[in-house]
Amino acid sequence: MEKILIANRGEIALRVMRSAREMGIKTVAVFSEADRNALHVRYADEAVCIGLAPSAQSYLLGENIIDACLKTGAQGIHPGYGFLSENAAFARLVKAAGLILIGPSPEAMEIMGNKLSAKAAALTYNIPMVPGTEEAVTDISVAQNRAIEIGFPILIKAAAGGGGKGMRIVEKASDFIEQMDLAVSEATSAFGDGSVFIERYVSSPRHIEIQVLGDNYGNIVHLFERDCSVQRRHQKVVEEAPSSVLSEELRQKMGESAVNAARSCNYTGAGTVEFILDENLDFFFLEMNTRLQVEHPVTEMITGIDLVKEQIRIARGEALSFTQSDLKIQGHAIELRVYAEDPANNFLPDIGNLQTYITPKGPGIRVDDGFEQGMDIPIYYDPMIAKLVSYGKDRTEAIERMIRAIDEYQITGIQTTLAFGKFVMQHEAFVSGNFDTHFVSKYFTPEHLLIHEDEDEAMIAALIAAAFMESKNGNNKSIDINPVLSQWKKNRKE
Repeated sequence: MEKILIANRGEIALRVMRSAREMGIKTVAVFSEADRNALHVRYADEAVCIGLAPSAQSYLLGENIIDACLKTGAQGIHPGYGFLSENAAFARLVKAAGLILIGPSPEAMEIMGNKLSAKAAALTYNIPMVPGTEEAVTDISVAQNRAIEIGFPILIKAAAGGGGKGMRIVEKASDFIEQMDLAVSEATSAFGDGSVFIERYVSSPRHIEIQVLGDNYGNIVHLFERDCSVQRRHQKVVEEAPSSVLSEELRQKMGESAVNAARSCNYTGAGTVEFILDENLDFFFLEMNTRLQVEHPVTEMITGIDLVKEQIRIARGEALSFTQSDLKIQGHAIELRVYAEDPANNFLPDIGNLQTYITPKGPGIRVDDGFEQGMDIPIYYDPMIAKLVSYGKDRTEAIERMIRAIDEYQITGIQTTLAFGKFVMQHEAFVSGNFDTHFVSKYFTPEHLLIHEDEDEAMIAALIAAAFMESKNGNNKSIDINPVLSQWKKNRKE
C-alpha cells in the first residue's frame, strides 16, 4: 500500500497518519463540513469532504468513504476507532470495492460484535465466563428462575451493547421483571436489537484488557494488559499498563486466554480482549473489541511496538516479525483521557472555544490530540480533546510525571477532566493500587474540585495582596513566595 485513507477524524486520524508517514505511505483525510479546518485535514497529503457535520451524514456514510478512496487512488482504509471501525457491513463493502480494510475480517467482527456469539466462540477454548445465560433471554420466568439460581445481585446486559447502554443491575428478585423491560427497551432504542442476557454481578471488579495482534498466517501474540478500572458511566477515563495487581502467573494465564479468544474467530490485526477480575483475582471473559483501542498508547510505551504500523503490515500481508518470547514489559505508562466535560457537573459534555491550549512537554510525556489554540470543540462528536500519556521506569514515576503534565497542561474556555485526573493520581486508593470500577462513585464528589479551586483563588489573592503591600511600602525588591507556596502545597496534600 502506497496510499491509505483514514476514515476518521481528530486525534486518532492524526495518530494513524504520523505512523503512515514514517513508513513512506501517503495519506488521505476525509472530513465533514464541521472539520474543514481540522488538524488532520491539514496534515494529510490529500483531503476529501464527505458530508455535513452530523456523523450520520458524513463519517458513517460508508459509500462516500469508499468513493473518496477510489477517487484518490488509495489502496487501503484505516477506520481508527468508533464510527465504522467495527461495522461488518462496511468491511464487506470495502472488500467488494477491491480495497483493503486495515482491520479484521467482517466475519470476526460479527462474531465478536455480539456478546452472546463472542461468549460462544470463547467457550470453545474453555475461557472462564461469569455464571449466567449463554443465550438471549426469551422467557422472562425462566430467566428469573435462572437469576435466582445464580444469586442476586445480577446484571442484565444488551447482547449488541456497549458503553453501559442496555445494562441494568438487579438487587432483588422483585425488581427483575421491571429492570428486564427497561434493559430491553434501552437496548432496542440504542442498537436496534433488544436481545439481552443475564450474568452474576461482580460487585468489586477490575477491568483488565489484553492487547492482541494476529497475522494472516495463524501467528497471534498478546502484548500484555491494560488496567482500565477508573471509569465514569461505564466508560474509561484513566488506563495504565501494566496492572498493579497481576502476578506473572496470572498475566500469563490471561494472555493465553486472550490469544485463544482471538484464535476462536481467526482474528487478524490489532484487537483487545476484555476481562473482569473479581476480588479473588479470578478473571472472566467480557468481550472483544475488533479495532484499535483509545488507550493503545500505554501498550506502545511499555513494549516499544507501534501498533498502527503493525496493523498496516498485517493488512498488506506481512507476517509478524516477532514472537511472544520477544515481548517484554519495560517501565509503566498511564493515560488520562482529556475530555471536554465538567467533572463537577456529572461529567456532562462542555462545548466552546479553546481560548488557551498549551500542551505539556518533557521526559516521559506523550500527547495525542487533534486541536490547537483558538479552535472550537464541535457538538457533533465525542468530546475527547486529547490522550495525555505519562511513562516512567516504574508506576511511581509514571504517576509523578502525570501530575506534573496535568499541572503544565493549560486549557481555558471550556471545562475538562484534567483536574479530575489529578484527583485520581493523588488519591490513596489509586496510588496504592487498591481500587476497582467503582472508584468514581466511592471517592469522587464535585466538592473535591471546588475545594482546590477555592484554595487556588485564596492563594492568588494572598500573593497579590503581599505584592501590593510591598509596593506600597516602597520596597522594590522581588518577593520570595516560595515559602508560602511550599506550605500551601503541603496543606493541599494533607
